[in-house]
Amino acid sequence: MSPVILFSFVIGYFILLLLVAYFTSRNSNNDSFFIGNRNSNWVLVAFGMIGTSLSGVTFVSVPGAVGDASANGFKGFAYLQVAIGYLIGYMVIAFVLLPLYYRLNLTSIYHYLLQRFGKVAYKTGALFFIISRTVGATARLYLVINVLQFFILDQLGVPFIITAAVILLMILLYTFEGGVRTIVYTDTLQTTLMITGLLICIFYILNNLHLSSTEAFSQLGNKGYLSIFNTDINSKGFFVKQIIGGAFITIAMTGLDQEMMQKNISVKRLVDSQKNVITLAVILVSVLCLFLFLGGLLYLYGNANGGFYQDVLVNGKMVKQFILNDTNVIGDKAFPSIVLNYFPPAVGIIFIIALISALFPSADGALTALTSSFCIDIIGLKGRDDLDEKQQKKWRLSVHFCFTILFLICIMAFKALNDNSIIDKILDLAGYTYGPLLGLFALGIFTKRQLPNSWIVTLICLIAPLLSYIISMNAKNWLNGYQIGIELLIINGILTFVGLWFIGHSNSLKTKSQ
Repeated sequence: MSPVILFSFVIGYFILLLLVAYFTSRNSNNDSFFIGNRNSNWVLVAFGMIGTSLSGVTFVSVPGAVGDASANGFKGFAYLQVAIGYLIGYMVIAFVLLPLYYRLNLTSIYHYLLQRFGKVAYKTGALFFIISRTVGATARLYLVINVLQFFILDQLGVPFIITAAVILLMILLYTFEGGVRTIVYTDTLQTTLMITGLLICIFYILNNLHLSSTEAFSQLGNKGYLSIFNTDINSKGFFVKQIIGGAFITIAMTGLDQEMMQKNISVKRLVDSQKNVITLAVILVSVLCLFLFLGGLLYLYGNANGGFYQDVLVNGKMVKQFILNDTNVIGDKAFPSIVLNYFPPAVGIIFIIALISALFPSADGALTALTSSFCIDIIGLKGRDDLDEKQQKKWRLSVHFCFTILFLICIMAFKALNDNSIIDKILDLAGYTYGPLLGLFALGIFTKRQLPNSWIVTLICLIAPLLSYIISMNAKNWLNGYQIGIELLIINGILTFVGLWFIGHSNSLKTKSQ
């Protein structure tokens, strides 16, 4: 398919987003940018957050992982283990965290830490969110930009850095004014297009292979692609670890994340915000099932077109690669390679639109949330008497632009690492960066402990990820072959919680000293 045609659709899609941004950002102010004037429609927020929660990583990596093989067989539908944990995590968000945020009438959720522990804990929490979201968002961005680069821009002779810069400029332009008010609508549009592309690809493969859904599941089962539960207790993928880890990943990466929560608290009433979270949980897991089904279908399609598995020695270890037309298309390469090289041009165009629809929600929300958190939590912009609305807006726009530059730097760093399968890396990174947030909020919610308003709080939150890394790297030797996987986040959170507990003091001590 002509890369010029594909690129023209990318440009057309961007123009559509600009039009939506133009109409939604008129008469906007700083409150519109930060929390959508707390007047967002919960149905739109719930549906749009599906795109934000899934992102381009899910769109590319989850289907590709189905046929990824190891010594224990295919990964198959093992990602459902994590998805079960997601459902548990969303219930905690709906009925524990959201009532807390609404009761305190928060614009930034990290103001809870200010009210509970003081300024240092508040700044520390906001700092870890900024680190977490910057790393996570740019990793997701890198994956999708890399796909666009490989299949379109390389053929046009455009360098990767130019591609990344132009896409970030696009995102900057349509979020510059409206912020949350705009992305509630653009995310809804993008989620619709992403799911439409997913369904069209599924129907095309079923039709091409002359299979019904029942027949397709039967063939997937025969090939071992339907495996879900990993019962190897020493494995990183052990089902108990995956379910519990999935729950905590959701609590941390959604419930303690300003990007995700600023959309929820932009809804006027708590009950509607809770409806939003529960609706999101059900639809999200359903869509993940569709992505896994698509992944299995992709490998069935590859087999039908001459694809086969081959054992290859990589870095001294024998691994299985899926070879199609003399090219390894395992993992992140599977979906785009098969669609753009074997499907009709019309389906390829739909795939590209769906892919960038998965790209933008995870980036525009992150850019907006990081700007909001830095302005409100770090520099204390909101409510400053020495700055009028116009001056505050000038600061906000400057911060927004600076984060765009930071995104570009991080994307180029991921490009230098050149990792072919990034979903596991994102979960690992989340374990290190969200753990301190989990520890801070857990101490505040479940204990009456007070913390000193001292930078020792920040030090504890920095030491905990370091100790978690040391434990993770040595667990196999120390624990008789046990490997730490997704539960890294929980270990990090516990270490943070324990460290903060020991430096804290009870309310009675605080009262006595006063």
